[in-house]
Order: sequence, then structure tokens, then C-alpha cells
Amino acid sequence: MVDRDQRVFASGEVATSDDAGPGALAPCGESIPVRFDGPETGTAPLSWGQRELWHIMESKHIWLPIGAAPPLPPGTTVADALADLAFVMGRYPSMRTRLRLDPEGPKQVVVASGEISLEIVDAPADADPAEVAEQVRKRYFNGNHDFVTDWPLRMAVIRHRGALTHRVWVMCHLVTDGAGSRVILADLAGRDGAGPTGASALEQARWQVSPAGQRQSAAALRHWERVLRRASTHRFPERSATPYPRYWQARSGSPATHLAARVIAARTGVEVASVLLALFAVALARVTRINPVVVVLVVNNRFRPGLARTVSPLIHPGLCVLDLPDATVDEAVAHARRRAMVAYKYAYYDPPQREELIDRINRERGEEIDLECSFNDRRLRPRDESAPLPTSEQIRAAVAERSFEWTHQQDERAFDHLYVNVDDEPDTVQLTLVCDVHHVAPEDVEAWVRGMEEVAVAAALDPATRTLVPASESVP
Repeated sequence: MVDRDQRVFASGEVATSDDAGPGALAPCGESIPVRFDGPETGTAPLSWGQRELWHIMESKHIWLPIGAAPPLPPGTTVADALADLAFVMGRYPSMRTRLRLDPEGPKQVVVASGEISLEIVDAPADADPAEVAEQVRKRYFNGNHDFVTDWPLRMAVIRHRGALTHRVWVMCHLVTDGAGSRVILADLAGRDGAGPTGASALEQARWQVSPAGQRQSAAALRHWERVLRRASTHRFPERSATPYPRYWQARSGSPATHLAARVIAARTGVEVASVLLALFAVALARVTRINPVVVVLVVNNRFRPGLARTVSPLIHPGLCVLDLPDATVDEAVAHARRRAMVAYKYAYYDPPQREELIDRINRERGEEIDLECSFNDRRLRPRDESAPLPTSEQIRAAVAERSFEWTHQQDERAFDHLYVNVDDEPDTVQLTLVCDVHHVAPEDVEAWVRGMEEVAVAAALDPATRTLVPASESVP
């Protein structure tokens, strides 16, 4: 029986502290071996998407697990779960990929066949099987991963009172991302009619070293160089205080921003994603008084030819410059859309070459350019745009439902100066963010989050609402 999960794998670039905790106490179960076979094999350098993630893994000292523990359809049997695991391992070269750590750099090694285990965990009769599934997920997340010998996928099923209730999937980010996981789930749901997959990481790596691939990378890096040579070096006001713990995480929800963004998008004729990017930048510039806003966008490159149904990771940073002087918010939205398109166009390149470029320009400028302000709109669920637009009264009333909380503070794992995710939650703009309070004051983060909603509501109610952002000195 196939899994028709609605909740897919998280696509965050760091595993947050939510993944710490009692996972080590999760019960262990029996392991059943599963044989698999697949058509594509070979050895190649890492693809650009894999190199991007490998750099993060090395710098953050984490194997970047992604996963979930969703319920199974009633009636799922052990045979069904075994068949699903064999299907996933055989169909996708990513799942049959391990690394060879050569002196000149890691290489991906895809094998044709092998054996993996499905773990069956029995939940106590009086336990909540969902909680047991979550404990197993945390155990997988917190376990070590050997890139050379371990398969990138770990799977378990939870059995409660004789019936399978939940499936736990955890994968190394090096072999897939959030959009790639949706391809897997769609293929499982329609296994007999599953369409062709997109280019594998092996195929991508071979194209990327070709003359065409090198031309693509060179063009993208010329854009980065133009921006880096003219961008201001600071993203945030200088801080003298160095509080501890240093790295803070927060979560916020704004139904009012969700409603207001729909109104602004309908009025300006652009997608909600561009509206949210503009609101983020306007609110940030108001708080920091730094304009233009230079933000790193997390770009899913599946809009490129041949990559739409690719399972392997395709996420790259795109460098986006938003100049938001005191114009209307509607004008800022249109500007954000244009500049985001430029960032998307030039977000497919060789990551080590980008790092070399950044280091060279930092040396030439004599100071380090802060590129640790990131915005990741990771919503994947389709939205119903046919619903009636909210009224002004509904938008005003929703302001009272705003939420914000600091969820964790720690020193052990380094985060960017500010990294903001837009999560896939219905009827609200749900943000999760991490920040380095040596660079970004917590009170400024809270002011920015409030300001994003305030700008959204004001602009939804009055098209003449202005950004109130200081004029820029230069625009890259």
C-alpha cells in the first residue's frame, strides 16, 4: 500500500534544535532486510547542488538529515512497507548513492543493487504511536551518518496493537531536498503510472563540467561579482553587546499578513511569494536603516529544462538586491519580483568557484561582505487562489491572532546572522528563523516581524502606503 502523506520532508538547510531531545530513548525494533536493484550506476564528482550542501555540512559539522514521521493509510501491511522501500531505492539513483572521499574532493558513487533494512518498532499498547514515531525520527536525526558506508535513507514503521500506524523517513540532505521528496511521494502514490524522473545527480555532474555547464556557471558568477563589488559590506547595525547563548531561534505566525498578502498580490498582479519578499525587505530596511537590502534567496532550480522532476538536491543561494526608497509598497512588490527573477536566473553555478570569488573580492575590498541574511520561501503546497479576497474588516480582526515566541537558545551549533524560513502552513504566514545575536539584536528581530505585518496590513487597506525606507547611496 502506498503512502499518501500530505506532510512532506522539511526542506530547511539546517537541522534545528527541535531535532534534539529524547530521541535516544526511542524504542528500537527488529530489522528486515530489503533487496533492491536500479538501472543507473557510475562515479562522478558531486553535482553543484550536492557541493552546496557538502560545504554546509563541513562548515556546520552536521549531516543535515531531513525527514518526517507521518501516519500510514489504514490497512498498510509489512509487505506493503517493504515493497515501498524497495521501490524507492531502486527507482532513484540518489537513494543508491554513497560517497568516496578522495584527496581532491568527495565523489558520488551510485551502485546498481544492494540491501537496506526496514525497522519495525512496536509501540506499547498504552502509548501514543505518533509520539513513538516522533521519538524514532529524533533517534535517526541524532544518529551518526557514515557517508562512505551508510545508505542515505533510513526508514521505520510503527506497529501499535498489531497494526502499522506511522512511517518514519529520514534522509541525508545530500541526496534530496523538499521538492525532490514530493516527487518521491507522488511516484509512490501513482506507482504504476509514475512518469520519468528528472536528470539525476550523476547526469547533472556530467553536464556541469561540459562547456555548456561552465558557460552557465561563468555567467552566474559574473552577476555575483557585479553585486559584490558594489554592495555595502554590512547587513545589520554594528553590535557592541555579545550576549550568550549566542544563537536564538523563533517562530511567528501572522494570519493578517496571509490575508493582506493575498489582497496585495491580486491588486498588483504578482504571486504571493514576491509580496512576502517585498514585505520582508521593507520591514528589515525600516529596522536596520540599511538600504539597499542584500538578501540571499534560497532558489529551487527545478524551473530549468530537464530538472522539474529531479529528486537530487538543486537548492542554491541566489543573490538579490532590493533598493526600496520611499516609494509605494505596490512599487516595492513589483521591484522585488523583477530582482528575484534576476537572482533566480543566476543561482545555478559551481559553489567552490563562488567561494573563491567571494574570498578574492573580500581581499580586494579589504573587508568582509556580510552575506548571512537569507530568505527561504519553502512553501510547496498549492494554494486555492479562487477563494474570495478577504475584507478590510477580516484583515483588521486577524491582527489580534499574531503570535511570536523565542523557542530555543544555544551556543553549540552556529547559525547565519539571520535566516528566515516561510513555512508551508495554511491560513497564516508562518515564519521560523534563526539568528546570531552578536550581529542581530533580539529586539530588532521582534520589531522586524511586527513591522512585516504592519506594512502588509497598511498596504492591503491603502494602495498609497509608502515604504518609508531611506534612500540608497548606490545600487549594485
